[in-house]
Amino acid sequence: MAVQESGQGPVPIEGFDELRSLASDCVHCGFCLPACPTYQLWGEEMDSPRGRIHLITQILDGAEGGAATTDHLDRCLGCMACVTACPSGVRYDRLIEAARGWTEKDPERPAAGPTLPPRSARERALRAAIFRLFPYPRRLRVAIAPLRAAQRTRLDALINRSGLPDRLPPEIASALRLAPQRPAASRRARGTLPERVPARGTRRATVGMLTGCVQRVFFPQVNAATARVLAAEGCDVIVPAGQGCCGALSLHGGRRAEAVRFARQTIETFERAAVDAVVVNVAGCGSAMKEYRELLADDPAWSERAAAMAAKVRDLSEFLAELGPAAPRHPLEMTAAYHAACHLAHAQRITAQPRALLAAIPGLRLADIADGGTCCGSAGIYNLVQPEAARELGERKATAVAATGADLLVSANPGCSMQIASALAARGTPMPMAHIAEVLDASLRGVRAPEFRASLG
Repeated sequence: MAVQESGQGPVPIEGFDELRSLASDCVHCGFCLPACPTYQLWGEEMDSPRGRIHLITQILDGAEGGAATTDHLDRCLGCMACVTACPSGVRYDRLIEAARGWTEKDPERPAAGPTLPPRSARERALRAAIFRLFPYPRRLRVAIAPLRAAQRTRLDALINRSGLPDRLPPEIASALRLAPQRPAASRRARGTLPERVPARGTRRATVGMLTGCVQRVFFPQVNAATARVLAAEGCDVIVPAGQGCCGALSLHGGRRAEAVRFARQTIETFERAAVDAVVVNVAGCGSAMKEYRELLADDPAWSERAAAMAAKVRDLSEFLAELGPAAPRHPLEMTAAYHAACHLAHAQRITAQPRALLAAIPGLRLADIADGGTCCGSAGIYNLVQPEAARELGERKATAVAATGADLLVSANPGCSMQIASALAARGTPMPMAHIAEVLDASLRGVRAPEFRASLG
């Protein structure tokens, strides 16, 4: 919708009273400033949460946004650290998701919101490619086949030494740097999980498991470990074969109608599974699925179903903490640094459970990461569309991780794992990376620390 003009200046855009109400909750106190990664980088008010809220309010009140407005909105990582820091409870998540819809111009909702200047043709093409690729595991597998071939033949190392990536467009160079370097582990776990993994011992629950998109393609060993951990703790694990994308990338990227379509498909899939809970091992996916209630609140045919599904969603750490341990843990003598993914710590407010699960493993020592609540720069597709800012944040995080002297970095989000691993490698301090499911699985199976580290590549 174009901005309306009158003889007395801009006219507020109709139909956005809820967003205005949410924006008015901000009292501009500034508590969000030190928590915001982009404000830390540039010290620019319009690249802070309260600055972006001011821009959003101006647009809702009829002001005409320019290219700079789009830039400031695009530079937000959506890490939600500001939501945790805000004493007024401002729903910045709702505001930035709506504003991203104005800049993204969702092709399925072309008139949903104010009109902002279009991005460059290059930026539009990049985003279109991302959203046509990443939510579709089959397409993603085909796309990365040449990369996997280069890794198996060590051609990727030769390309890196040649300096070619530095001469490529930054978005492509960033994608190459982020690619996981664990094809061997992926080959061992490439097989599709069965649709049912039976509980070991007494059955305590029946759970569905989301396999994800990026997780399924790049980190299938994490899904396999997740299923083994759940089964060891007495859960029948249902892995629906027909599941697709949960809609997280689309929702957080401003493509709301696309996210709704993915959400409906996911709801139907897990309704058929008839499970007690839906366990998710990707922080961003879990955050989006818990938002289904709000995403479909205005749809009479889906609102109750969405609310029921959202109530069943549990992060793996959250679910295991609620269930309580049953299987014995075996020693894992090593030091691990735990990286709290933003959509786990800030969006879902799950902070204590992952640490408690790791601390309960005999012999495992936890090392604190300085400024651990700051985003690593991954943030969904951020490290592909804002590569320079993401690189700087990744370097900061890698420096903090390396300073822990840990043997292992543990995370609960594939994007974070790829981002930090790339930054650690770039600074010459590579470190094995593992999902919390892999660490728990190693302990439950009695794998010794040297063998576990060797399996991580």
